[in-house]
Amino acid sequence: MGSSRDWAAKGIVLLGVTCVVAQSFERIHRSNLVGMGVLPLQFKEGTTAQTLKLDGSETYNVLGLNAGLKPQQDLTLRITRADGQAENVPVSCRIDTPIEIDYYQHGGILPYVLRQLLAKA
Repeated sequence: MGSSRDWAAKGIVLLGVTCVVAQSFERIHRSNLVGMGVLPLQFKEGTTAQTLKLDGSETYNVLGLNAGLKPQQDLTLRITRADGQAENVPVSCRIDTPIEIDYYQHGGILPYVLRQLLAKA
């Protein structure tokens, strides 16, 4: 059970997606992504999939992602095109609060809560 927004986050996790990059996020969907352990990244103003000429054949790596992640931290998205050319693009991490950092680093809300319960046992 759950809303379509819940399933939009659950579905991508089931597909193995660990990060979503977008021009903007609807508040609840962004929160659901974090709750499932998916990293929401937002292009900076003026940058879009169209301006970057993305066609779906690229691979992506997030640079600067480490245990010291902070809410709304700037990161770098390395886009490697099918021909091997790489481009670094600044993005904003859309994890907006410290507790969301914890949720993300634990792989979502459920693993976070389970670890908290086990720590008290």
